[in-house]
Amino acid sequence: MAEKDKKENKDNQPKFNSPFGGLGGNNKKPKFNPYWFYGLIAVVFIIANFFFSTSYGPVETNWSKVKTTMLANHDIKKIVVINDERAEIYLKSDRLDKYEQEFSGRFTKPSPEGPHFYFTIGSVETFERNLADAQKGSTQEILPEYKKERNWAGEILWTIGPFVLIILLWWWIFRRMSKGAGGGGAAGIFNVGKSQAKIFDKDSKVSTSFKDVAGLAEAKQEVEEIVEFLRSPDKYTKLGGKIPKGALLVGPPGTGKTLLAKAVAGEANVPFFSMSGSDFVEMFVGVGASRVRDLFKQAKEKAPCIVFIDEIDAIGRARGKNPNIGSNDERENTLNQLLTEMDGFDTNSGVIILAATNRPDILDRALMRAGRFDRQIHVELPDLNERKEIFQVHLKPIKIDKNMNVDFLAKQTPGFSGADIANVCNEAALIAARKNRESVGKQDFLDAVDRIIGGLEKKNKIISSEEKKTIAYHEAGHATISWLLEYAHPLIKVTIVPRGKALGAAWYLPEERSITTKEQLLDEMCSALGGRAAEELTFGRISSGAQNDLEKITKQAYAMVSILGMSKRVGNVSYYDSTGQSDYNFTKPYSEKTAELIDEEANLLINTQYKRALKILKENAEGHKKLAKLLLRKEVIFSENLEEIFGPRPWDEKKKEMEASEENGNGSKEGLEIKAKEDKGNDSGKDVKSA
Repeated sequence: MAEKDKKENKDNQPKFNSPFGGLGGNNKKPKFNPYWFYGLIAVVFIIANFFFSTSYGPVETNWSKVKTTMLANHDIKKIVVINDERAEIYLKSDRLDKYEQEFSGRFTKPSPEGPHFYFTIGSVETFERNLADAQKGSTQEILPEYKKERNWAGEILWTIGPFVLIILLWWWIFRRMSKGAGGGGAAGIFNVGKSQAKIFDKDSKVSTSFKDVAGLAEAKQEVEEIVEFLRSPDKYTKLGGKIPKGALLVGPPGTGKTLLAKAVAGEANVPFFSMSGSDFVEMFVGVGASRVRDLFKQAKEKAPCIVFIDEIDAIGRARGKNPNIGSNDERENTLNQLLTEMDGFDTNSGVIILAATNRPDILDRALMRAGRFDRQIHVELPDLNERKEIFQVHLKPIKIDKNMNVDFLAKQTPGFSGADIANVCNEAALIAARKNRESVGKQDFLDAVDRIIGGLEKKNKIISSEEKKTIAYHEAGHATISWLLEYAHPLIKVTIVPRGKALGAAWYLPEERSITTKEQLLDEMCSALGGRAAEELTFGRISSGAQNDLEKITKQAYAMVSILGMSKRVGNVSYYDSTGQSDYNFTKPYSEKTAELIDEEANLLINTQYKRALKILKENAEGHKKLAKLLLRKEVIFSENLEEIFGPRPWDEKKKEMEASEENGNGSKEGLEIKAKEDKGNDSGKDVKSA
């Protein structure tokens, strides 16, 4: 019974905060910090200096006081001249009480035996003459004694002290440099060429697994197969196949490339080396190549294993493309060594290279060839279903409302990456906490999306009534045209409350498209020009508020003409290099005559859509005016308000009918034909039509 009570007391013992940053109940020893040792030495030195070395010592005085007081009253026992520079006064023991007042209030007090006072003499001859003159006629004449003393400690300190200080300073600098460059160790500065890769093995296992990676079904299948290669290589090699040497994860920022690599580290029961591309780069020449050699040496020793290099574009940039003078720079040496190592070890050695980048277009072609990175795994932005899965992962730790619909959140975040969705969930929780709510609701998530896309609301921004009216008609122009055009993005809400850098904003819900037609691009361009057209029609003048719209449609027009081949006069040509491997040059890939033609066609597209926007607003002037006045009164309006003014969009009803028929599995012939036209592949479209 006593043992049981003792055990319970041990399990339930209170944990208190330790001064070393941990919990007092977990019996963990504090990590040693060298700065504690330095501080201890400093404290000991201060104590020794003030309480021992200077606790006894004579009090400084002058010759005048010695002559008129001490010699005149016969208080001096003897005078000792040290090194012909300093005279020390020894008082008689029965006369010390007379000078007690001079000793009091001082930190340093003389010892009872003496010396009690001291003063500096000019020269021995002058001092002796002055002493003899002061003792004329005295029956107790005092003759000075002379001594030679040497401060051995001071001489040694001043002789070797500077050298010791320089040595310690260099040692400290090298130690810090070796820590920052290649890790501390006995080798000191020579350890700078060692690899900085973090090793995850059975002792330091990663907790992330494939269950934590939502969406990315195809990419997960690829990396799962890589893990399977390492677990049972015989399954693949017995038929004559070769295990891939490397896989490159390619995709926009925030899509989960590094998370996939962490999941591989968590799932694979093999050592996992992880480092960033910038870890190879150092101020010392040749360090990058040395670290590459050391990394692959460690990997071969621990094979089978996985090596992951994040942001490989830091060292894998195409050679000869940098504007620096000369090509034999440190980065290219590192890349050359990496190319050699990746093609140097045996195919079935069990070392697989994983790398991640969001700039595959700037990577060197030699790095991308088969035999180095055999596979390119594209990690794209998540679609509707994948966003739903990602939301379900990030909503687990959040206390959400019972009526919260994850499908609604997935539809409200088109184009969001996994990192953006994680940010939305976090912002929604913070907004709900700021409003003292018990759970995170639908409105909190909508506010979080608005916060991420547009920025914070600035309701206190000073805007005149005339400016506010201009902004209202401008935003109403966008909303009116987008509502009345078939291929424009459906509107969610419009606001004239300043948010971020924008004075007004309109939120649209773009469709999940794989390809975009010319008609869709033209409708979007016309909708973007609706704000400028509304200003001209209503006020007879234009403002600078359309700058962002003009920038967007100008880029779009030039892309349609020179990249997408959507101009009859220019033809079906594209002057865009999607590989990014073209050499640096100062010439355009087309003639000056073609450049003038591209400018004319881009201007024609923009002017045509601007006239179209003016025409639509003139035909619907009453509805546009009513919408602008409603926006001035409410400041924020939604798609329901537009439906009350302009009526429902007929195209939305058709889409709903098509979606319903597709879900029921009995779509009409017309619906199937429309779907076939929107499909990427022509062959699949023919198959559907014939069916």
